[in-house]
Order: sequence, then C-alpha cells, then structure tokens
Amino acid sequence: MSRERETFAAFYEASRDDCLRTVFAITRDRTHAEDLVAEAFARAWASWRRVSTHPAPRAWIVRTALNANVSSWRHNRKALPWLRPEELGPRPSEVATEWLDDDLLEAIRRLPERQRQVLALRVFLDLDTASAASVLGIAVGTASAHLSRAIAQLRSELVHTSRMGEADA
Repeated sequence: MSRERETFAAFYEASRDDCLRTVFAITRDRTHAEDLVAEAFARAWASWRRVSTHPAPRAWIVRTALNANVSSWRHNRKALPWLRPEELGPRPSEVATEWLDDDLLEAIRRLPERQRQVLALRVFLDLDTASAASVLGIAVGTASAHLSRAIAQLRSELVHTSRMGEADA
C-alpha cells in the first residue's frame, strides 16, 4: 500500500465517526448524513495531497459534506413538490443512535440550524470557536453568540426534562 493510501486510511479511520456524528447533528437525518460524509471522504481522497495539508482536515470533510447538502437541497427543491413536514411521514433517522442520549439528540434537533452547526463543530469535532466560524464562513463573534444561545437552550431544556423525570419517579 502506498504511503498516501496509508495516511488517508488512517485519517479515515480516526475521523469517520466524528465527522458523521457532526453532520448527523446538523442535518438531523442519519441516512442522509452517511451519504454526505461518504461523498466528502471520496472528494477528500481525490484531493488528498491538498486536503492532507489543510490545517483542519476533519473540518474540511464536514464543510464539504454540508456544501454537498446545500447542493442537493438546491437541486431537489426544483424536482420535489413542496410538502408540509407532516405530509412526509416518519423521518428515516428516528432510530436511536449509540452516539447520543435520546433527550440530548432531540434537544439538539430543536435548535436553529446555525446554532446546531456551531455546536456540532465545537463539540463533536472539538474545533475552537474561530475554526468553527471559519468552517461556516461567519464571524467569530457570531459563532460565539450562536454557541452561547445553543448551550443556554440545551441547558434549559435538559434541566427541565431532568426535573420532570424526577417528579415522575
């Protein structure tokens, strides 16, 4: 196996789960997230010499996956009729995951999209706020504000859920 293949294989093994977890938290659809991350890793392999020298290759994977998500949304919105969420039926990713507590996952899903994105990049990829902001193409202060709001919302919801569980016991 060539050295390039070895380094990519090692990167893939070490990064796959974190990248998938991050994209899943942002898109809220596990099957779609798996497709997006697979596409991003395929693109990374095709450009491995450039990607391997990127300051944050895992962030490159996530950003590429999110860009593919936007591209597919733009393409599909022209092809699909507009449906209300209740007309779509159950979401395919309603299956419990081994990655996150169900209450936490549901609370993250209810966050506004930009808050979900910043939170996922900070928590699942362990990027600093400046790197998360760079990946999303927003100002550092904006990323900090979104992160702060997301954490406050999660704290509020999860403390409330925890207290309700105690009351039921």
